[in-house]
Amino acid sequence: MAAVRPSVSARGRIRPLGGRPGTTSRASRRGPAERPYINRELSWLEFNARVLHEAADERNPLLERARFLAIFASNLDEFFQVRVAGLKQQAASGATPSPDGLTPDEQLGLIRERVQQLIAEHSAIFERLRRELAAADVRLVNYGDVPEHHPVLREQFLDEIFSVLTPLAVDPGHPFPYISTLSLSLAVGLRDQDTGERRFARVKVPPVLPRFVEVEPSLYVPIEQVIAANLDLLFHGMEILETQLFRVTRNADLAIEEDEADDLLLAIEEELRRRRFGAAVRIEIERSMPGSTRDVLLRGIGMNPEDCFEVEGLLDLRSLDEIAAIDRPDLKPAPRNPVTPPRLVPPDEDEPADVFAAVRGGDILVHHPYESFAASVERFVAQAADDPEVLTIKMTLYRTSGDSPIVQNLIRAADRGKQVVVLVEIKARFDEEANIVWARKLEQAGAHVVYGLVGLKTHSKTALVVRREGSGLRRYVHIGTGNYNPRTARVYTDLGLLTARPEIGADVTDLFNVLTGLSRQRSFRRLLVAPHTLRPRFLELVEREIGHAGAGRPARIVLKLNAIVDPRCIEALYRASQAGVSIDLIVRGICCLRPGLRGISDNIRVRSIIGEFLEHSRIWNFENGGTPEWYIGSADLMERNLDRRVEAVVPVENLEAQGRLRYIIATMLADDRRSWQLGPDAAWRRTEAITSSAGTVDTFEVLKETAVNAITLATAPHRPGAGTGSLDPRA
Repeated sequence: MAAVRPSVSARGRIRPLGGRPGTTSRASRRGPAERPYINRELSWLEFNARVLHEAADERNPLLERARFLAIFASNLDEFFQVRVAGLKQQAASGATPSPDGLTPDEQLGLIRERVQQLIAEHSAIFERLRRELAAADVRLVNYGDVPEHHPVLREQFLDEIFSVLTPLAVDPGHPFPYISTLSLSLAVGLRDQDTGERRFARVKVPPVLPRFVEVEPSLYVPIEQVIAANLDLLFHGMEILETQLFRVTRNADLAIEEDEADDLLLAIEEELRRRRFGAAVRIEIERSMPGSTRDVLLRGIGMNPEDCFEVEGLLDLRSLDEIAAIDRPDLKPAPRNPVTPPRLVPPDEDEPADVFAAVRGGDILVHHPYESFAASVERFVAQAADDPEVLTIKMTLYRTSGDSPIVQNLIRAADRGKQVVVLVEIKARFDEEANIVWARKLEQAGAHVVYGLVGLKTHSKTALVVRREGSGLRRYVHIGTGNYNPRTARVYTDLGLLTARPEIGADVTDLFNVLTGLSRQRSFRRLLVAPHTLRPRFLELVEREIGHAGAGRPARIVLKLNAIVDPRCIEALYRASQAGVSIDLIVRGICCLRPGLRGISDNIRVRSIIGEFLEHSRIWNFENGGTPEWYIGSADLMERNLDRRVEAVVPVENLEAQGRLRYIIATMLADDRRSWQLGPDAAWRRTEAITSSAGTVDTFEVLKETAVNAITLATAPHRPGAGTGSLDPRA
């Protein structure tokens, strides 16, 4: 709950602590049974704490741990840019408490406490990791530790850094400069050698240069320390008194009045320009910074002391991505190549697979990154672009990469005269600019580009290919849980269904008519579509399980999600638990549901899997009295997904595909190496800490091995129990 403030222990347990000294929040005054919701923002922070644990876990390779430190830092930046910024706006407007009973001000206070704990842990882990990297001959050193290299570093400063620096003074003739979001800056204290007057200046660390200067092979010095040591070349006639690093985070959420925008594309572009000038929500400073300098920064930027976070050691450890990328395979996870899905293996090495023929033989479920995105989804689009019998290709693009083969294939298809329709969601946060670039390239190639619906983000992952076959047309569809992005497909776990089922094809056709035209269709044959049918159908499925339980039939719900926040869905699951339905939730990130509460959620168990890949797929399983139903799709159980986005969830009816989903879920429920479990006290504990033994089942390793073993994949649905809803991975 909101009043519980967990802390990461050395054994990997996140333990609850008491409330803030001298305070009693609205939520903390109620008993646990009266407050069955966990605060969304604090739950997200505990997700990031689980990420941080991976950086501390010595079983992970050293550079993999550096990558997790960078991920933690990047996650926290976005949290402040969006969530904390939103809470500050709510506090200013006098918004009502969240479902857990905490006011915006109370949430901000608890967030500050938890973040301070986490950044201290983050810095301590980095210092330990730095020592371990040095022992492996990857040295991240301070400038002062390598005096023998100072002459060479001064030359590098003059040759590569000096010309891109712009010192900005602060005095009556020079107002306090604008500090751009997430940029590193040096606060420089100076004394005029002629007048003795103290002065202040800001020097921005150039983001166009690498953060770490490689002095010699495998020896790196932070660039800001090189700059600080050579400031005499920037400030002639001045005595350098002190230098400290600081960093500002600004509100990055776009505020677009879509109903009033004549041109949504232009409105987004204008908001992107304004984003750079969003209100400051956080300032990070080195712990050694004097109070007088901190006060200058707070006044100049217009921030309050509670927005200031002191950091011991290096700021902005996102840059550890540079170190994680160095060529030291011995310090990284063993390389792996995704396999080609068995049914998409080409008959000859010189011939590509015929995806359409394979799909005509039955639905194909693909699982990335264990199975190749290039050999499945990209091949599907490429074949459609080249096939003279293909008439139309329609796709939704929420996020993609700068080198996207899928977009290139769509452009080629348009060049060849095919009808290409692409919905590019230009409101996808932090990808707006990239999506605008792709949208314009597609338009220039002759594709029909739509920019989404007013008031809704299009988050569904759908592709439709219409092909002439004989005297008629056949529709081929891909529906996925992840973006059409080849880069994230290498590190995110996602699922996709390739199908030619007529009802699904008809539904996806209707969905595109809603997205691109003026259709007001609200019902679909098999597809569950937000914001129309997804929420009511989910609630119906839960109520159906309650009915099965009441009649003594098998009743169970298993949900794999990124987040569960929506109060109505949580209340429905509580009702199901009270009716005797067995419920397992696998939630990567935010979980506002509190399991194990007597009389409320006794029959609900919640776990989270954090490790090598980012768990991103969404899977629903309803036991349905012994006739299990399976679904995959793009939506989490959050109000924004259910009510303010276009989402698509598809039933998986192919027995082989169902068997694969069953195996994935069984593996994750058996995981005791990467898993965490959520208790009724709202504290997350590693399964290893609960069992007091080292885990032996690692989801990622099991599924990598399973993907390589095509025979196992092919026979899994035909094992004993495969059609009965059994979730035992050994069944």
